[in-house]
Amino acid sequence: MNLSDFDLTSYSGLYISKDSHPKFGKKYIARFQYDKKRYVKVLGYEKRDKLTLDGANRLMENFKDSILKDVKQNIKITQKATKDNSSVNTNSFSEEIKKLKEENEFFKSILKNYKSIQPEILEEGIQKIYDLQELKPYQIELIKLQDWLEKENKRMIIIFEGRDASGKGGAIRRITRYMNNKHYRVVALGKPTETQRNQWFMQKYIEHFPTGGEIVLFDRSWYNRAMVEPVFGFCTPEEHEIFMEDIVNFEQDLVRQGMILIKLYFSVSKEEQKRRFDRRINDPLRQWKFSEVDMQAQDLWDEFSEKKYEMLRRTTSRSAPWHIVRSDNKHLSRIEALKIILNSVDYDGRNYALNFEPNEEVNISVQKELLQMRKTKDY
Repeated sequence: MNLSDFDLTSYSGLYISKDSHPKFGKKYIARFQYDKKRYVKVLGYEKRDKLTLDGANRLMENFKDSILKDVKQNIKITQKATKDNSSVNTNSFSEEIKKLKEENEFFKSILKNYKSIQPEILEEGIQKIYDLQELKPYQIELIKLQDWLEKENKRMIIIFEGRDASGKGGAIRRITRYMNNKHYRVVALGKPTETQRNQWFMQKYIEHFPTGGEIVLFDRSWYNRAMVEPVFGFCTPEEHEIFMEDIVNFEQDLVRQGMILIKLYFSVSKEEQKRRFDRRINDPLRQWKFSEVDMQAQDLWDEFSEKKYEMLRRTTSRSAPWHIVRSDNKHLSRIEALKIILNSVDYDGRNYALNFEPNEEVNISVQKELLQMRKTKDY
């Protein structure tokens, strides 16, 4: 933690970050010296923890009191140990030191030359391990669902929609990570060919529909005509309106004929989309993701919001509803997407010990999303 990134507040020992986190706000830390030892602690954030200057000071004072209490307690323990001169206490202390050394050596052997890695990157990497472990029980359930679809000769389509950088691709990779690749396909269609331009609009998608026992995941779908195409002028207003009028009946026919259709909309905030775009621009490993269309996404945010609102309002139905997944937190959005898919069918061997209940802060109803959009266009 670099102290140059923080400003000293009016309270001695209390610092506040110069820069504000886009989601959490500014960070408060306590930094002081006692008994020739330096103590540093992150107290919290303005927005996330609703922390004020006075509140942070109270937390710092509590922290100081706990340090003082621990020091006094340690002095008492040391004095008692010295006075007792007990071999049992000595052995116990030696065992504790030995245990700490072993743990230290163990973690150093795993982390290798960790001092050469930025703490933020190291922390992010460790968090990803925990995130992957949390996903695995749901990924196991997906394999059971696949087996059930194959046994019952059922067909499933999963649509992934959302603005650029909303987390669709990452979610698809986690969902398909351990699935049997013989029984699923990921379809991400590019610009239509000259032949496709002269075909019925849905024809190029129908060519990729699943057969019995198969799942097809569309990374963007026919709903391009509801949002992307009208915003960029890739279709006429008449073509857009014909699609909006016809698509609900088309999807109802699919479901009536036994297709399991799941529509996921990944809803990212404007602020988070910008943060992800900035990361793509500055990170050589991600620059390939940034396209000319992405450059216009922020400028055309309101236009996309209008089309998104119309699409969700007019194309959700009882047989093929939209599932809104707030995706500012990628990990939570992936878990909720997995839950939605697993809850779509009653497959064999379900692990009922798992939590399949939706996280209502992430898994949002269409009605709630539309209400939010009427108040603000941030999503």
